[in-house]
Amino acid sequence: MNGGAIEIGIWKLIFMYALLIPSLAIIVRYKLGLTKRVVIAILRMTGQLLLVGIFLKYIFLFNNFLLNTAWLMVMLLAANLSVTSNAGLRKKYFFLPVLAGIAISTITVASFLIVLVVRPEPFYDARYFIPLTGMILGNSMRGNVLVLERFYTKMEESRKLYSSYLLMGATRNEAMKPFMAEALRASLIPTVTVIATVGIVSLPGVMTGQILGGSMPMTAIKYQIAIMIAIFITMTFTGYLNLKLTTLTTFDKFDNLKPDVLKEPDK
Repeated sequence: MNGGAIEIGIWKLIFMYALLIPSLAIIVRYKLGLTKRVVIAILRMTGQLLLVGIFLKYIFLFNNFLLNTAWLMVMLLAANLSVTSNAGLRKKYFFLPVLAGIAISTITVASFLIVLVVRPEPFYDARYFIPLTGMILGNSMRGNVLVLERFYTKMEESRKLYSSYLLMGATRNEAMKPFMAEALRASLIPTVTVIATVGIVSLPGVMTGQILGGSMPMTAIKYQIAIMIAIFITMTFTGYLNLKLTTLTTFDKFDNLKPDVLKEPDK
């Protein structure tokens, strides 16, 4: 297979933006309260991707270990801020533990994938290092939002039940275990569903991108298998680590959940 992807002109992109109008009309018609949020998200996505395209051009050009690592740190910080904001959590309790959980899991799994499975030369080759790490991080981010939001919302709603476990002699870890299990399960089910239907219901981004870029289908499939496994492993370990690490800052010395862990809902 030869050749790269077909170029998409500016007018074709404008046409895609125009197709958003019916979706926005439904949002307005049923007063979902998402119009401003959707418009801002689309504009933000466009601006971010344009800037990233400019930065990646030079990152790929220089292909420097320190520069690639610096970009990874930027991605980790952005992911951390996104997780804590979207999960409705206060950053003073979650910023450092969530950052640690995301960084440890992502760097460990991505290192195994890049160094031992893909094995580019050099191992920090930006063409592999940046996209593969970004895909692992981006996909595991959704699971992190789910696991933290579900766990702390459930803990807030079930304070009396949790306290009853403590009164019956359970340790903090024992009392939290059913809430952690429920949160982890909720965060993993969407990914398990995607894994079970991949290739039949949809072609994932890696396969699509590689095939459009001219790679042989079997090469794209092997990459996709490795990446899907890496995403699932990262999501599992990140969710577990974030629950364990955040409970060090969100519970008081009496093993009770602090009262101001969750943000006040927007009115």
